[in-house]
Amino acid sequence: MDDEIRQVLAEQGKLAVEVSTIGDDDDLYRAGLTSHASINLMLGLEDAFDVEFPQHMLRKKTFETISSIRLALSELTGTPVR
Repeated sequence: MDDEIRQVLAEQGKLAVEVSTIGDDDDLYRAGLTSHASINLMLGLEDAFDVEFPQHMLRKKTFETISSIRLALSELTGTPVR
């Protein structure tokens, strides 16, 4: 799951740094993620994981770190977090 998250983040996040240099708990907004790019990231994640983020998950905190994205996707896919 992490590799797919990082791939979508690299494609859609338009970050100022390489995704490979970002730790799981690093703030993606500090790494350059904008509100516009976070929407593209969300759409890319929905396509990659065949899910739809419900209204209650559409907040900045959900997309703030790779860990928070993993947690949200785990909930949506029913896949346990490792």
